Amino acid sequence: MFGRKLSRGGGARKALFASLTRALVISGKIETTKAKAKAFVPEAERLVTLAKNGDSTRISAFFGNDRKITHDFTNLVRQFSRKSGFTRMVNLPNRVGDFAEMVRVEWVENIVKSEKDDSKKLTKKPKEGKPEKVAVKETKTKKVK
Repeated sequence: MFGRKLSRGGGARKALFASLTRALVISGKIETTKAKAKAFVPEAERLVTLAKNGDSTRISAFFGNDRKITHDFTNLVRQFSRKSGFTRMVNLPNRVGDFAEMVRVEWVENIVKSEKDDSKKLTKKPKEGKPEKVAVKETKTKKVK
């Protein structure tokens, strides 16, 4: 097995990396343990390179064919002007419960999100006019003796 196991099987590890990358795309920064960050950051860097080269099918497959996150990710990647080193890890204080080393993973460059494009696609206008009437069937009941 190449990389870190993180006490998970292959499928769970792949789902963890997809979830962490999705959270990084949506919020721009995430807080996680240092071990998880060191395991998933190279995968996220590889995805950014794939997106810069125009391989959207592999990106879509990585995110479970989720069109919205794939679209957001490709729009985010277009803003990068560098060839590599897209993320940074900032050390944080250790976690209180188990004293695990924590880090914040964030994009190196400032990302500008365009909310106007997504808001048009996701919102539906309510139909104007009279509300539709719903027909109710009346059922006959038999009395049982």
